[in-house]
Amino acid sequence: MKIFSPYYESAAWFTIALFLNSKRRFAVNARSSLMNRFSILLFACAMALTFMTPAAAAPALTFKFTAVNIPGSSQVNAFGISEAGVIVGEYIGSDGLPHGYTLKGKTVTTVNDPKGLGTFCQGISPNGSAIVGYYITSTGKNLGFLLKGKTFTDVPGPKGATVTFVFGVNDSTEIVGMYEDKTFKKHGFLLKNGKYKTLDVPGTNGVTTVTGINNSGDIVMYWDNKGPIESALYNGKTYKIINVPGSSNSFAQGINNHGDIVYWFADSKGIHGALQQGVTFSHFDDPKGVGETYGFGLNDNRQIVGSWGKSTFQGYQATY
Repeated sequence: MKIFSPYYESAAWFTIALFLNSKRRFAVNARSSLMNRFSILLFACAMALTFMTPAAAAPALTFKFTAVNIPGSSQVNAFGISEAGVIVGEYIGSDGLPHGYTLKGKTVTTVNDPKGLGTFCQGISPNGSAIVGYYITSTGKNLGFLLKGKTFTDVPGPKGATVTFVFGVNDSTEIVGMYEDKTFKKHGFLLKNGKYKTLDVPGTNGVTTVTGINNSGDIVMYWDNKGPIESALYNGKTYKIINVPGSSNSFAQGINNHGDIVYWFADSKGIHGALQQGVTFSHFDDPKGVGETYGFGLNDNRQIVGSWGKSTFQGYQATY
């Protein structure tokens, strides 16, 4: 959620930037990707440290981390992972610009939308057939995209959208993300069978960001509850609050086909990752103690991807 990039950074940085100086979305600097997904963070932390949910005992899962490295990059973020273990994300290249990528085994493929000044891959379908994200247009705005094979398709959002961020896609090519309207309110959306549906958690203070969808159509998101940032699960009819116990701010980021959910959350000690399996929550942190730990994506094979760091970020893959 830190938003510093001339580029509306990606998933995490974007939201924070929104509220801080510009938004998760839109600073034009290159250090971007994390900002969109957690852009609301700084804003929320300042206002919501007092809104603590009751703590729950963390289960004894062991997380083993492997760094995601891109040769020649100054920063790497990992945002999504398919069932086959293909990772997608964003890195800052030697040119100082953000580029999307796929990582299959040890093979890195750069993904650049041909119309973009910078590209951020945010999600991949479980079967690996579709990649989603957003790019920076020539006018400096963010515009969502869908990539299938070698074909990029714009995802402009519902009528009235001024910028769009796409974060998740399932095997049916149902797409979720967030758009901003002309009044600068942020709305979640679902694109299904060519039709957009706006998703706003009831009671939101003008910010709902939809981050993930599984093959059953279950959707996760986070929203501004007039101060603290909370998470919700939407089943097509109702919104269920699903905050990490003990957190002051909770950001759901992805959901797999088992219904497991990956988060990053804030508490009095900092920023951490979390995994929800049923009613059980497990916390995880960068084993090197570098700083903040963010969980962004997961698959059905006990693999999580995310980023850790503070001023610059390192992508990781974790098994559990």
